[in-house]
Amino acid sequence: MTDAVLEIVKGLCPGRDEELLRLLCAAACETLDGLLREGVKPEDCGGCYPLAAAWMAADWMRDCGGGGEITALTAGDMSVRRENGGQDGKLSGRAMELMAPYIRDAGFVFRGVRG
Repeated sequence: MTDAVLEIVKGLCPGRDEELLRLLCAAACETLDGLLREGVKPEDCGGCYPLAAAWMAADWMRDCGGGGEITALTAGDMSVRRENGGQDGKLSGRAMELMAPYIRDAGFVFRGVRG
């Protein structure tokens, strides 16, 4: 499945180091595998799985400095500001939404209060 994810990521992150992309794709697949509901395999998710894994890998690539433009640089106290259009984690969030029917519910559950 990693190869299918890698092909999608190469389209999302053209010109990036393929070995790094492959590592990120493998990590994204492992992450999703660990979240799948019992009895659900990646193949059961259809196109959702490779797309979600690719979005996660692309997000992680951006976090590694692979995306966004530098919008400000200050020499005294050395600060660099990178603009990513407010996209931090946005693709990973969408990936989780896409995979929602196939992954275990890990969110908050309110069960009741003694009164």
